[in-house]
Amino acid sequence: MRATLESIEENQASIHVEVEKEKVAEALNQAYRKVVKRVIIPGFRKGKAPRPILEAQLGKEVLYEEALEILLADAYQEAVQETAIEPIDKPEIDIVQMEEGKPFIFDVKVEVLPEVELGEYKGVSAVIPEVKVGDDEVEAQLKLLQQRHARLVDVGDKEVDDGDVAVVELETKVDGDIEPRLSGPDQIVEVGAAKFIPGLEAHLLGMKPAEEKNVTMNLPSVFQYEDLQGKEAEFKVKVIAVKEKEYPELDDDFAKDVSEYATMDEFKEFMRKKMEEIGHINARRIFKERVVSKVVDETEVEIPEVLLNQQLELETNRFVQSLAMQRIPYDDYLKMSNQDSDGLRQDLEERARISIKTRLVLNAVSKAEGIKVTPEELKQKIDDLAAQYNLETDKLQADLEAKNQLSFLEEELLFEKAEDFLAENAVVLTEEPAQEETGEQEETQGETSVEEEVKKEAQQEDGQEESQPSEED
Repeated sequence: MRATLESIEENQASIHVEVEKEKVAEALNQAYRKVVKRVIIPGFRKGKAPRPILEAQLGKEVLYEEALEILLADAYQEAVQETAIEPIDKPEIDIVQMEEGKPFIFDVKVEVLPEVELGEYKGVSAVIPEVKVGDDEVEAQLKLLQQRHARLVDVGDKEVDDGDVAVVELETKVDGDIEPRLSGPDQIVEVGAAKFIPGLEAHLLGMKPAEEKNVTMNLPSVFQYEDLQGKEAEFKVKVIAVKEKEYPELDDDFAKDVSEYATMDEFKEFMRKKMEEIGHINARRIFKERVVSKVVDETEVEIPEVLLNQQLELETNRFVQSLAMQRIPYDDYLKMSNQDSDGLRQDLEERARISIKTRLVLNAVSKAEGIKVTPEELKQKIDDLAAQYNLETDKLQADLEAKNQLSFLEEELLFEKAEDFLAENAVVLTEEPAQEETGEQEETQGETSVEEEVKKEAQQEDGQEESQPSEED
């Protein structure tokens, strides 16, 4: 096969492809063997009709159409590899010649990745946040641990109040039928935590054990179950019990219960060191993001519309899923963010542009520096993912291959290496404290990581790790 890259203009590549006549003959024979098995020709057993008879009965064009499918996909992929183009959309195929005894000839037009004019990408300077862990931050982590080890204590015939934990029996009907995903006994509801069905939690206030209530309301337009979004639901709620959280004292006994340390002072010092470790990891991540952002800002590239539309759809889906997980109605989000639908779309589109440009820049840097992903690195990445999600490595790899996702995983690993290269070749400046940069969201992420580290170190006397408040009647 011979593929010739004739031109690339405005991100449109034109390729002329010729496939040997021998491959055409073989494809036609394969087509005959496939077609003859699924048709019945009078006078012949199924699958036994000679090719001339089959062609006379069905027409040669049937075999040519089948042969075209056999030839085209492989020939196009081979042409892409031979010309080293990087398509970003479906190709336009123009069949020039498809005839037995002659080469198969076709022309391809396809949109490809745009040229990236890299600016200065080595020696970029950026500030790495300073890591400081004060007493207040340590105390805040201790408070989180204290909450994790709280016990639920039954408070008898008390009315449900904000901050209480209600144990409820819930039956939900949608379109007259019981909805099992929103029904069940012994539902644990922390009133005021906004983790229950949006809008229903408030109806629990003032209820007592054994009391029942019927509530009819519409489910949010943004909801975790898409098929139920915006639908009217009938709820039958019965309070089984009302409980309050009882928190342990933050003393030496608590330190012994949750760790290997004998005193609270020792445990606090351990906490501080873990927080500093995670702080340095987060600071390095922020530094890397700043370096990449600077390189992206200094780069000229035109974003293809097809990539923008694809990424915008992805960003929109992520946003909708995020709202559903947080159980925030769409209209409420718009009010909280003080914007309308058009403004939100503009934000998502800008996010999509930045994401695409960043990937294009990292791709260009990897080419310029000869950065590649080795088979060993890809295998290690798969091993890490398998361990993270408690899966068998071979099964995960087979699933990724079956879904054609290995190339995406390899691309992500390539971009990580490109980011590391940029950070390693950047100039480090230290001027500002980490907390000013990281903001509330990053602080929260850091807190969660610290909790996980503490959990790893904890030594429970009963050998069991507490993941939620225990109950005490």
